[in-house]
Amino acid sequence: MKLTAFLLALALAGGVATFPEAADDEPLAPQSGRETIVLAGGCFWGVQAVFQHTRGVITSTSGYAGGRTKNPSYEMVSSGRTGHAESVQVVFDPSQISLGRLLKVFFSVAHDPTQLNRQGPDEGTQYRSVILATSDRQAAIARAYVAQLDAARIFHGKIVTDVAPLQAFYQAEGYHQDYVFRHPYEPYIAINDRPKVENLKKQYPDLYIENRSAF
Repeated sequence: MKLTAFLLALALAGGVATFPEAADDEPLAPQSGRETIVLAGGCFWGVQAVFQHTRGVITSTSGYAGGRTKNPSYEMVSSGRTGHAESVQVVFDPSQISLGRLLKVFFSVAHDPTQLNRQGPDEGTQYRSVILATSDRQAAIARAYVAQLDAARIFHGKIVTDVAPLQAFYQAEGYHQDYVFRHPYEPYIAINDRPKVENLKKQYPDLYIENRSAF
């Protein structure tokens, strides 16, 4: 699969190890708190799992965002007609991890941001790459990081990730939550999603936590 090959190529080339920190970022907060951002980068199963293993993340929830339809179902989103993308709501403690470091994980481990309206074997606008910000400052940091990565030519192509304000997030059905943990040996998970978590552990051991992983 394309994404797996992309991650493998980065690992072999040492690309993830030299992936830059965000030049525009906030310092760690002096006190614990909660901040929310919504990230979309292909099937939400793997993205959710990556952030469930990321230190400083409080919750990582699969859902739908970025579209027009209220209270969409998985079947509705899968049709590609709602405008929603499969997304993950990441709630994090800004005293433990900065937004810039979360975005570093998102771009380097969670997905390939150069694939337009697809991710690996999955095709359609519901699998597009999107950052849905909950503040103007979040949006500014995200846009600056995209520009920084493009200028540094980190990837083989131009980053197609959109940055927009979050309008609404709809939590996905229960059977989509913790999917990687509950189905670790399902072929799709073994090929497309477990390598993401394994790359997080290998490339960013300081950010990796065991959490509830079954592998």
